[in-house]
Amino acid sequence: MPTPFALLWHRCQLVSRTWTSAPYGGMVTDYQRPALVIPTFFDAEGREIEYGHRWGGESPPDDSYSRTSNLERFAPLHTVADALIDWLAATFDVTHEEDASVASDVLRAPDDVQRAVRLTPTDSACAPLTFLLTSFTGIVLHAGALHDFLFPVCGCDACDEDVVGLADELEWTVRTVAYGGYSEAIDPWPGTWVEYRLEEDGVGMRSGRSRANDIPSERRRTAKQMLPSGSAWRPWPVRL
Repeated sequence: MPTPFALLWHRCQLVSRTWTSAPYGGMVTDYQRPALVIPTFFDAEGREIEYGHRWGGESPPDDSYSRTSNLERFAPLHTVADALIDWLAATFDVTHEEDASVASDVLRAPDDVQRAVRLTPTDSACAPLTFLLTSFTGIVLHAGALHDFLFPVCGCDACDEDVVGLADELEWTVRTVAYGGYSEAIDPWPGTWVEYRLEEDGVGMRSGRSRANDIPSERRRTAKQMLPSGSAWRPWPVRL
């Protein structure tokens, strides 16, 4: 059985989110979400499972935390990721690398990667993006120097993640990075925190931090050379 994504994530990850409207929206772009085929699943009693609302506000059953069922419900995320990669490559001035070796960008790369793509803006003050499409089925998105974003975050039955909501957040995260709403920082005090912030005016904000000691020292040194002055990555240059 594939390992739930949560086990690949930082052991100590503090995240906050604020939305002032739906996470998908904001700046008008020529990106269009492709048509998604959302499969329907039923429980043992023959009732349709409404992912995202499965537990009705109650605590999930204890055994649901160790169970990952109907993982094919996340397959539409690959369709969205493919469309985002095509849009970014066509819209912005970037180099496009598709090779298994770019999976090393991710801090804790899964072992079931089916496609690995890195998009690097020609301006080094802009955050690169690396997409890993996995057989889980899911997406690992590496942004900038230090941070990975997982879709789904976990995938277990207890977390009850909805694929449409995950697609919204994947699109928003990618767009926010490309439009310059992403920042990363390493706390100057040794052994403390690395932090990120994603923000789109009038739409939403997400921020988080994890322990610096969870990241190999060599990677931290490389990140310090890579991070922009003031921690804010610039908007990607548009392809002319």
